[in-house]
Amino acid sequence: MTSNREIHLASRPQGWPTEDTFRLVETEVPTPGPGQIVVRNQYMSVDPYMRGRMNDVKSYVPPFALDAPLDGAAIGEVVASEAADIAVGTTALHGLGWREYALLDAAAARPVDPSIASVSAYLSVLGMTGLTAYAGLLEVAAMKPGETVFVSAAAGAVGSLVGQIAKLKGAGRVIGSAGSPAKVERLRALGFDAAFDYHDGVRESLRAAAPDGIDVYFDNVGGDHLEAAISAMNLHGRAAICGMIAQYNATEPPAAPRNLALVIGKRLTLRGFLVNDHNDVRAAFVRDVAGWLRDGTLSYDETIVDGIENAPAAFLGLLRGDNLGKMLVRV
Repeated sequence: MTSNREIHLASRPQGWPTEDTFRLVETEVPTPGPGQIVVRNQYMSVDPYMRGRMNDVKSYVPPFALDAPLDGAAIGEVVASEAADIAVGTTALHGLGWREYALLDAAAARPVDPSIASVSAYLSVLGMTGLTAYAGLLEVAAMKPGETVFVSAAAGAVGSLVGQIAKLKGAGRVIGSAGSPAKVERLRALGFDAAFDYHDGVRESLRAAAPDGIDVYFDNVGGDHLEAAISAMNLHGRAAICGMIAQYNATEPPAAPRNLALVIGKRLTLRGFLVNDHNDVRAAFVRDVAGWLRDGTLSYDETIVDGIENAPAAFLGLLRGDNLGKMLVRV
């Protein structure tokens, strides 16, 4: 336990990031001070929101610093502790990914029980990803039984859970878009009533899949997907705006949506949200999801890339849509 490898932000990308945006740096394994722990990371998450943090602009989270490690959700084993309430050997969830060993205050770590689920599940279905799907659909969009739900990027980590939770909570019809025929087939296997490849045309495909319109839209994409959803929405439809990956790497203003005037006549609600604003539903989320996992009614996919040195490639693959379900790096 002498060498620690980290991924640093080497430059701020203009448009799409490249491998040169990142730098692999070797440092010493840190030593904990009073009240601190050192975690040997086992898995780390790469997420679309991280692209925004590579820009030096004001946002809801600070930008990544140049020539310093990136950060994000990670989980691993505590290998050194100077904290009375977290012992060596504990499995802990925390926010210092993109490195092999993480030094942090014990208060910033959340011990979890690896006997309940796989360690990686705490970064996906039982973690922020799952809570985002649950809170966005049920709290932000306030889906009601019998309603028609449309989910964009539905084969991704959040979208695939949104569609399944919608069915489990009584949605009348659930529709998903994805980026390949194989992903479309996976959505059907997960219980989506209809699914389409967005390369075939979003507006036309959605109209065919939802001839009676949609009541709820869970947006992970923005752009043409949001425009199509607005056109398809019924009166008093609601959209939970989780992400807009279509424009994260854009260098020009987005062309769509061009039909925002429909929001008025249809009395639509388009509401952006952050998962951290919905910790009040965490207990209900854990209860429901744990039960669904136990009885086999909820499935989740993971795409795992091995090696901290391959974390940049995993992130770039995520932006291209190479993943099925949650994209993780096994550190």
